[in-house]
Amino acid sequence: MVTTEDGNGPEPTGVEDLWLRELVEIPTDPETLAFAHDLGRRAPASYRERTTPEQAALDAVELRALFAGPSGGKHGTAETGATSDHRFAVRAPGGERFHIRRLATRPVELTALLPVLESFGLVVEESVPYRFDVREDLGVSIDDVGVHFVDLGAGASTFAPDEDGPRLVEALDAVVAGRTEVDPLNVLVAAARLGWREVSLLRAYTNYWAQCDPVVPPADVEEALIAFPAVSRALVSYFVARFDPAEEGPEASARAACVAELAKVPLLRWDRALRVVLSLVDATVRTNFFRPVPPGQANDTMALKLESASVPQLHPPLPRFETWVHAPSVEGIHLRAGLVARGGIRWSDRPEDFRTEVLDLMVAQVKKNAIIVPTGAKGGFVCRVPGRATLADVRRCYSVFVSSLLDITDDLEGGKVVGPAGVVAHDGADPYLVVAADKGTAELSDLANELSAAHGFWLGDAFASGGSHGYNHKTMGITARGAWVAVRRHFHQLGIDVQREPVLVAGIGDMSGDVFGNGMLLSEAIRLVAAFDHRHIFLDPDPDPATSYGERKRLASLPTSSWADYSPALISAGGGVWARDVKEIELNDRARRALGIDRERLSPPELISAILEAPVDLLWFGGVGTFVKATTESDSDVGDHANDEVRVTADRVRARVVGEGGNLGLTQQARIRY
Repeated sequence: MVTTEDGNGPEPTGVEDLWLRELVEIPTDPETLAFAHDLGRRAPASYRERTTPEQAALDAVELRALFAGPSGGKHGTAETGATSDHRFAVRAPGGERFHIRRLATRPVELTALLPVLESFGLVVEESVPYRFDVREDLGVSIDDVGVHFVDLGAGASTFAPDEDGPRLVEALDAVVAGRTEVDPLNVLVAAARLGWREVSLLRAYTNYWAQCDPVVPPADVEEALIAFPAVSRALVSYFVARFDPAEEGPEASARAACVAELAKVPLLRWDRALRVVLSLVDATVRTNFFRPVPPGQANDTMALKLESASVPQLHPPLPRFETWVHAPSVEGIHLRAGLVARGGIRWSDRPEDFRTEVLDLMVAQVKKNAIIVPTGAKGGFVCRVPGRATLADVRRCYSVFVSSLLDITDDLEGGKVVGPAGVVAHDGADPYLVVAADKGTAELSDLANELSAAHGFWLGDAFASGGSHGYNHKTMGITARGAWVAVRRHFHQLGIDVQREPVLVAGIGDMSGDVFGNGMLLSEAIRLVAAFDHRHIFLDPDPDPATSYGERKRLASLPTSSWADYSPALISAGGGVWARDVKEIELNDRARRALGIDRERLSPPELISAILEAPVDLLWFGGVGTFVKATTESDSDVGDHANDEVRVTADRVRARVVGEGGNLGLTQQARIRY
């Protein structure tokens, strides 16, 4: 092999020499030309065979930007501060087929790239990877993927790579960076000529609708948006006309254009689904979509404040307002029964129906607040992270959720209401917002007040009760102590002193929870036979009061705990802790006697139902959910679908006393029947 004088690579000959001579003739800056020359010399022969000198020059531009670093070196290196590890580019347009090139510092498996491309409606015809070093310290990975679009739906735009390529590249970057999601709605980037944030807006509305226990299936809404991109584009245009402060076009004409596009939809099913989104835009009164974003900060979070009475087919009771927050890492909702309303924010473990959970809690909060403030509020969020969320994940998600609420809330300056920048309000002045502690957020009040201060919010450290400048409601255990007073009174009427005489208890919750955890420490005479939460089932058929009390106290003192942390050595024979997703649980004689059942094997849902029906002295509700209904009620009447599988009827509850420390453990009819 013939090498160059510096020994850095093969001497160009033949076709390669011709390719490099053509490269020299391309009008571009010397730095780009030198980099492209390095590519041509170092890349495998297949690169020169499939890449024209003009395309190589474009590759050089992308790679120089990728490897550019603060040191200002000739080309930069991976060590000099590359701002990203990849860049996408649209290349070689030709008819319906074109190429997407991924230029990167490290290779990626095609199996990881395929779902991303397919979510945009792209069919991958071929993929050619190039892996080489431009220099000893400068590795390059280029994936050349030949693609074409599938049928993009009725009224879809024709994709023009030169014109539409940058928007597609920006959307691909957003997906890979985690600023938006991989799902079929991404096809609207090409089909409806929407930016990735506009697609995220439609996704936010679709996901909100899924939380409303809707008559029109959310899947129909998503499918209709994809099938009719012209309607999707018109819906976004209406949203822009309604909320963009810089938009001068009349809102009414933008809405009329939506209705005109809807008239072209041939099927009633699709028409109903698309009119859901139109109605949701109508019901929206504020958004952070057009809020100015500080440099370096992600703009991937959507906050939509809706007037609940205007949301179609929403089941009562209706809040006055609800704010939906959607981001790749978190989703949440804040419900308020009135303008001046107080209530906590909880970390929910019910991703499928947390709006139902929060609504139930808001209804209870309205009653609790009757003698304190005019009415109640409640909020909840779920962490959308792989695996089990860590405390750090919860803090990040909570920050995003609370900041988004503040983004669209008015402020007070000198006694005058001042609206947030970039927010068009269709609901009048609204400067009151508080976020008390609740399940999973008891230690986050200081963080909330820091966010309030960063926003310059008028309530200051009164924004979130608790923390360094207030009370910690979990530490004080107010709710549990109040409920326990009622429990003591009931047992007093039965001639039992629950502070001294042992009582058998079954319950809903775990020791990390406020009501359950604090409640199960209010008497050392408690013999906790069984309990369950959303993760585990705990069974201790013959507990020693002193031993079990000490272990419960230990669990309650941990920063976070579950029944899985309970020491197995302290559980009586026949007991244990089981995850709720195991296939079945075998019960010995002691366990069956404690639960008052005959069956030796039960599935987790069956065992939970048996716990609710157990012949104990006290059934202690410390968690959220409605677990008991009347015989005359259906599960649909209850409206808590997450617990349909375990719910029992009131006539089968054998506990002598029910302590409803958690909210809405029984329906009202179930209370009467019990």
